[in-house]
Amino acid sequence: MAAGPQFRLLGPMEVRLGGSPVVLRAGKHRALLATLLLRPDRVVPVTEIVEHVWGGTPPARTRGTVQTYVMRLRAALGDPALIETAADGYRMRVDPLSVDVHRFADAAARGRAAAASGDLVTARKAFAEALELWRGPVLSDVPSETLYAEHAPRLTELLMTVHEQRLDVELALGNHADVVPELFALTRDHPLRERFWAQLMLALYRCSRQAEALEAFRQLDRTLDEQLGIDPSAELRSLHQAILVGAPELAAPVPQREPGRPPATPMRLPDDLADFVGRTGHVERISALLTGGSVPIVTLAGPPGAGKTTLAVHVAHQLRDRFPDGQLFVDLRGYAPGPPADGMDVLSRFLRALGVPPDEIPADADEQSTVLRSLLSGRRMLLVLDNASAPDQVRPLLPGTASCRVIVTSRDDLRGLIAMNGARTVPVGVFTPDESAELLTSLLGPGDHAELASRCGHLPLALRVAAAYLAGRDEVTISGSPIELAYAALPPAPQRLFRLLSVVPGPDFTAEAASALADVDAEGLLTVLEIAQLVVPVAPGRYRFHDELVRYAAALREESDSPAEQDQAWTALLNHYLRGVERCAELLYPGIRRLPSSPAGPVPRIAGPAEALVWLDAERLNVAAAIRHAAEHGPAPMAWLLADALRGYLWIGQDVGEWLATARHALRATQAAGHRPAEAAMHANLGTLYLRLGEFARSVEHHHHAIELYQALGDEDAEASVLNNLSLVHRRSGDLGLAKDALVRCLRMLRSADSISTGLYNLGQLSVELGELDGAVEHFSQALSLAPTADSHAYLGMALRLQGRLVEARAHLERALDLGNVPAGDAEALDNLASVELAQGNPEAALTSASRALSLVADGGDPQVATSVRITLGEVRRALGEPEAAVPLFEQALTTARRIGYASGEVRALIGLSVVWRDMSWSAQSRDAAEQAVRRSAELGLRALERRARALL
Repeated sequence: MAAGPQFRLLGPMEVRLGGSPVVLRAGKHRALLATLLLRPDRVVPVTEIVEHVWGGTPPARTRGTVQTYVMRLRAALGDPALIETAADGYRMRVDPLSVDVHRFADAAARGRAAAASGDLVTARKAFAEALELWRGPVLSDVPSETLYAEHAPRLTELLMTVHEQRLDVELALGNHADVVPELFALTRDHPLRERFWAQLMLALYRCSRQAEALEAFRQLDRTLDEQLGIDPSAELRSLHQAILVGAPELAAPVPQREPGRPPATPMRLPDDLADFVGRTGHVERISALLTGGSVPIVTLAGPPGAGKTTLAVHVAHQLRDRFPDGQLFVDLRGYAPGPPADGMDVLSRFLRALGVPPDEIPADADEQSTVLRSLLSGRRMLLVLDNASAPDQVRPLLPGTASCRVIVTSRDDLRGLIAMNGARTVPVGVFTPDESAELLTSLLGPGDHAELASRCGHLPLALRVAAAYLAGRDEVTISGSPIELAYAALPPAPQRLFRLLSVVPGPDFTAEAASALADVDAEGLLTVLEIAQLVVPVAPGRYRFHDELVRYAAALREESDSPAEQDQAWTALLNHYLRGVERCAELLYPGIRRLPSSPAGPVPRIAGPAEALVWLDAERLNVAAAIRHAAEHGPAPMAWLLADALRGYLWIGQDVGEWLATARHALRATQAAGHRPAEAAMHANLGTLYLRLGEFARSVEHHHHAIELYQALGDEDAEASVLNNLSLVHRRSGDLGLAKDALVRCLRMLRSADSISTGLYNLGQLSVELGELDGAVEHFSQALSLAPTADSHAYLGMALRLQGRLVEARAHLERALDLGNVPAGDAEALDNLASVELAQGNPEAALTSASRALSLVADGGDPQVATSVRITLGEVRRALGEPEAAVPLFEQALTTARRIGYASGEVRALIGLSVVWRDMSWSAQSRDAAEQAVRRSAELGLRALERRARALL
């Protein structure tokens, strides 16, 4: 950054001279300065200045009026030499790099040059530097339509291009997982920009999220058709096809690292305040403690509203270069009215930020803490643990290594951290009078603000609220609490919304949630509250409260709103979350049995599976907090209904720590309420969770509890469903005998032909895994006689194929396709038909069938079927003499099979890899895959697959 004056136009205009802000209150002064700054060190003609400052209504004495305005601008800037008079205009005598517009262009050019030369790390830094300069829409408070029309489209297009170029670099560096959230936001905000969609599809594919990648394409296709009547570009269509078939060229690159740097460098700090003022001594003191000596933890202790969080975030931004391996931030909500942050959830978030795959995060908090300390060992990172109420909230998150440092904010000095963890406390009190004056001057302009600062108690929060209250109000003074006055100045509708928002138990809320709980269109009202500094925007359409404002709003709510109105708001919010979670369940996992419910209110706007995952990711913490709050304070049914509807998301997302917490809260609520059907459902929920964790004994225990409850209730349908799941637990644990017993018990309870045939399908599949093909054919034949459906023909065709009865198998599979209309079922039939074609020596026909099968399930379909199809496609590619194309198909199938617990698919993928690696003369890799396949199939009792694997050794 250039030395001397600094000017910022990428957002609201900011001017700093000698390190101090200069406020230009007159709009025409801002227009004049912007006109000169956009062409620094060049003469801008008077005619051009007049056009940009006055538009279509120029002054009568053009040159004289311009001279007057230039004189006043020189006086405001305090340095007449900055604006030089020329023969026919004026020149701004500043270094172009003192203007953020030109620094942005310079950094973008450096990024492009570095990317072109292959220096991706330098390119990423340059692009990030460019993007950090943007604080909002360019020239947002400069009243000049012509200036805006001339420069805003160009600069905004350059901004979009830099976003695209930086994201290309991130993808080339292998950072696909890190950019997915950003790309979701960019495609939402710029739905017609196809490059963002292409990048999102590729990033999702590389994260093994093929269904979402393909859903993104469908969403773009619909948008382009509805808004423009056109199709996606050829590039997008080609990428879509490549994702469908798992093209090798889409594989992620090996992540590049800077010399001596670890791979994951999370930057999770909130934005620094653009108008941060004061605290010079505090900043120097905290920085010195963190970067020198042996102080591992600095605790910022002070009263609410003193700006502890703002100070901590500011210091963390200032020290980014000293902690190059990243910064982590969490609001522990220690003093929030709702529940504090769950320790396991915080640990899980930190581990994910550090690159740990969700399915590798332990379910035990102590183990998570151990993994965190191991990952941080030897790294230089800074952790900001905000709003802690006790040392025990902090200790599980501490690094335990001298290279990492921690800032903790609290209302208490947390002496336990001083005694046991070597922390140093820095008291953070109210502002000094000079600091208060500096902040108010930056917000309100020059003036005597001493009395206002005194009335605000020199608390930064109160000062900001007071400034927001006074902005635009002439001859108004503060005569009471600024927060009370700001609230009193609101119209009734935003007052009511402010009060009712205090029922939100989670860390933030959306405009849609606010609309639901208050039964109004809240978007405009939230803008009013934001202007008044009573809520803070954290993302487009998403807001949060300061703790003190929540408490004030809650106190007002208790005084002003009847208990019935408060209960109605809380219930409406819970209904909003439940409608959202259930809508996502319908889109993502419609086959999962759920407790009956009848939530009221509108359904959140969630169009497809990709949007469902985005909604759940964004609302996950809020829903978890709602479950806990409902379990502790009521209405209890909402706790178990939300937990029950959420379990499918937690299964596919593998957030086991959060799953465990929500299920336990919900289980306690069912037991306290004596609601036995819900208690049984929560035991079944926990049984499924422990199955995912591989803790089979605990899973069996919870399944048995559920079975006992359903037996007492006389609910044989539900009991049969749990027995079916219990059979799966035994299959995964390798006890196929008990698995068979559970299925036989399940079959005895089934009544309808459809349910009995489904039980016979499962028993037949178990027989296939046991290598009992005659028994499998018998079970599938019985199912066919009961229900001659597409599924029964398909399963019998599969068993006949495995017996080598290919002609009979083909007939049943083709009949299944004639009858079928369900994508997953048709895909299974096509998958088996491809195997028949392959066995009969027709690899080209096999490729056609397998590709059709994958197109049916890769786009949000059944992951187990998709895994099987990819294995078949790998076998087809090998038969076609393309082993290099087969490898990624088998690898992708292996990853998915392990993630979803598809044991036979895992072994089949390992066998496929062993075969193709042997073909490619990779003997060591081939033998390793075969040994893994033997060991896994032997553990599980998969006799037929074990024989195939042993033949490869």
